[in-house]
Amino acid sequence: MYQAATDKMQVQRLLRAVIVFFVAMLLAFPSMAAGQLSTYLQKVQPEEIFPGATRFGDVTGDPPIAPVFRGDSLLGYAYLNSDVTSSVGYSGKPIHIVVGIGSKGVVHGLKLVDHKEPIVLIGIPEAKVVASVNALIGKDLGRVSAGTERPPQVDIVSGATVTVLVMGDSVVRSAVKLIRSNRLGADAAAQAGSSAQLRKVDLNKTDTSDWQTLIGNGSVRSLRLTVGEVSEAFRQAGQTGAAGRPETHGPGDRFIDLYIAPVSVPAIGRSLLGDARYEQMRAKLKPGEEAIVVAGDGAYSFKGSGYVRGGIFDRIELLQDGQGLRFRDRYHTRLPALAAPGAPRLREIALFVVPAEFGFDVTAPWELQLLVQRSAGGRDKAVLPYNLGYTLPDAYVTVEAAPAPSPVEPSVAEQATPAEPLPEGQPLWMKMWDMNRVTVAVTIAAVLVLTLIFFFQDWLVKRPALFAWVRRSYLLFTLVWLGWYANAQLSVVNVLTFFNSLVTGFHWEFFLSAPLVFLLWGSVAAALLFWGRGPFCGWLCPFGALQELTNNVARWLKVPQVRVPWGLHERLWPIKYIIFLGLFGLSLYSLALAEVFSEVEPFKTAIILKFAREWPFVLFALTVLSAGLFIERFYCRYLCPLGAALAIPGRIRMFEWLKRWPECGSPCQRCAKECPVQSIHPEGGINVNECIYCMHCQELYHDDQRCPHMIQVRLKREKFMALSTPVSRGEVPAKTAVTHKGVPIRKPEPAPENPV
Repeated sequence: MYQAATDKMQVQRLLRAVIVFFVAMLLAFPSMAAGQLSTYLQKVQPEEIFPGATRFGDVTGDPPIAPVFRGDSLLGYAYLNSDVTSSVGYSGKPIHIVVGIGSKGVVHGLKLVDHKEPIVLIGIPEAKVVASVNALIGKDLGRVSAGTERPPQVDIVSGATVTVLVMGDSVVRSAVKLIRSNRLGADAAAQAGSSAQLRKVDLNKTDTSDWQTLIGNGSVRSLRLTVGEVSEAFRQAGQTGAAGRPETHGPGDRFIDLYIAPVSVPAIGRSLLGDARYEQMRAKLKPGEEAIVVAGDGAYSFKGSGYVRGGIFDRIELLQDGQGLRFRDRYHTRLPALAAPGAPRLREIALFVVPAEFGFDVTAPWELQLLVQRSAGGRDKAVLPYNLGYTLPDAYVTVEAAPAPSPVEPSVAEQATPAEPLPEGQPLWMKMWDMNRVTVAVTIAAVLVLTLIFFFQDWLVKRPALFAWVRRSYLLFTLVWLGWYANAQLSVVNVLTFFNSLVTGFHWEFFLSAPLVFLLWGSVAAALLFWGRGPFCGWLCPFGALQELTNNVARWLKVPQVRVPWGLHERLWPIKYIIFLGLFGLSLYSLALAEVFSEVEPFKTAIILKFAREWPFVLFALTVLSAGLFIERFYCRYLCPLGAALAIPGRIRMFEWLKRWPECGSPCQRCAKECPVQSIHPEGGINVNECIYCMHCQELYHDDQRCPHMIQVRLKREKFMALSTPVSRGEVPAKTAVTHKGVPIRKPEPAPENPV
């Protein structure tokens, strides 16, 4: 008992010490609690955010702001966006921007001071992203704060959509928040006006309604677009490239049917979610939080794929009173169906929680902005915004002290919304498969041909000339059609994304939306059980095919080949496993950051973008290919993290298809010396982790002119043939005779006896 009491006292002392330590830390670093403006302001010159400015004043307040002066004249204020509002980007880390804003709410300058965004993921220069966000300079956010103007939008940069949107949204939200706090002076505050609302949700109204009633009375609002209407909108906006790339072939096909409704309103929530799910949702909502349902169907997904890779829904934004909110995956719950009687079956139904810090007023007018993104050719994207407005019907509202403000007029799209439920449509991934029927059929045929090659490999390798043509033709098909034409190049990023999706929430629709990649991964998974990683690395990888074909040309041009000493080779091939494990570990911290470092793969440069990229990426790819001219498949052997990722599960293969003789390795070393990737150990064993299944060793296995074992078999056969006779070999009937030169002749038949 004494020992137990002593242990308890020690634990209490330890806890007190920890509490004192953290209190001391907070007292020692007051600047951290007050914001980071002082730190980042040291990286900014006054004239960078205010033309003509000469100095900054003292940093004051929480969130902190600093006055900006020209001499003794006050020009405006500087603040850090991340001190005022959330600015977490694709990487999961805040994007820090110092903003210069005038007393009337006009943005005068921006300076990106720190970020962890993978904006160089596909070679996008930082200057291009900054130039897009600089479109906010000169915008009057005082009017936005007052609700007389909508929040301005930045120009989308293809490949950095999430990053650019987060940067623009954080600048606008933070500016509006400061204006409404009266921190910038009377001018901005006067423009902001009063946003007080006297309308409240009637919590006593809980009766449910069917779908047609909800649509008819405005409880559910909708936006309905066809593919032709969107194409025409792109054409009118001057985006002819995007107008010519519709999602489906029929202009009358449904582009999207989008529905929105606030389900934290009891009557609407119980109707759409059902009583049980509504109660579960209410129990999870924290004070100040609201919830909305966004549902859609058609060829265009309002979710997109950004939330799978980076956790941000980059195609929709909630707008209210000049503030914008882009939902993250932690605020998202997928719903299987809507509970209202007569509700259509919709492909995507999402429940989003609006966090309390946004200050969402469900009784005030709000909008959901849909960003329609479409390829405009190459890597360029065109974007069109569509706004779907919502005002809560008066039937769900009580007014305490003043009449409610007049509801906003519904948009044209809302007025055109039919009251009848919309017919059920195909999921997006099914449309993608339907649109790519030819390429899917060709890919399936190619995989079937490769399967036949593997199953009948013995017949093929006994005919070396035929097999050489078959292999080179298949590699050429893989490079030109599968790689450069169809862009079906697998990457270690696919592996990292798959594991990340298992942790964060697996969605088949995301993987099925890329038919060729899905087919290749399916065939690779099946091949791992039979042959290991060889079928992909040796036959289906476009970059691997490029390496082997260029090496074949180099050999034909008599380029000297370098054979790496076995001891050095053994120490080099583990490098790719180290690279893969590093990327895998990094992806557990930040998938976006892992994608940046996955540029160790030159696949994107050489295959996807066909060398049309910035010079550092092209130089790296050409360097790797140049090394492959002297050391066959240099990159595959020593650097490829995808090969390493496939080799690990490849150990579970169930069959052994590569044949060996007892003499292989001792004393014969021919296969080991001729293996193109040195995957055969000097002792004769084949390292399946390194084997690309080129079948060269199987050619030697059956060749009685090069394989020592088969040479001995041939010599014994020839000696036996020389020393034996057709009769002893059983080739000629016993009644036949043989001349001295070995030519069989039939014995003469005995003459018949003459009858007496």
